[in-house]
Amino acid sequence: MQTENFLNFATCDLCDAHKNAATGNFRVLSPVFKNFGGLQKFCGPVATIKCFEDNSLVKAAVDSAGQGRVLVVDGGASLRRALLGGNLGAAAAKNRWAGIVIDGCVRDVAELAQCSTGVRALAAMPVPPEKRGDGQRDVAVQIQGVWVYPGDWLYADEDGMVVMPAPLQA
Repeated sequence: MQTENFLNFATCDLCDAHKNAATGNFRVLSPVFKNFGGLQKFCGPVATIKCFEDNSLVKAAVDSAGQGRVLVVDGGASLRRALLGGNLGAAAAKNRWAGIVIDGCVRDVAELAQCSTGVRALAAMPVPPEKRGDGQRDVAVQIQGVWVYPGDWLYADEDGMVVMPAPLQA
């Protein structure tokens, strides 16, 4: 999937268009995420991981074909260990992940900024993750109180991030 064709969006415009939506299908992520990746604007269908201070599943995901998807990681908002660093960021870019959103921390900030993928996280933390093989893939996750489901579409730009069940129509 080529997400480059979908980058003609603005999250502010999306919010204007959906401001009266009562279905709960249009969701806005909290403005607590910082940009760490080489791309500020990205979008794509969502793949999810739920893990806590263990990035085994994150590594497996970014080592696989991203196909223009966005990896959303429910890291339990932990500020104690990073779930993504420079090596995994480079793997994500190489394997065509459009972006990675982590409800947790990253490390190797200078290296992540050189990766041609979007990376959003709560903070930088130099402490590495655990490697226990714990976690779940392709499950509904709650990111800062907002539900995100596998297959949703996430749109991120300079103003924020929004999630909806289907891609924008061209």
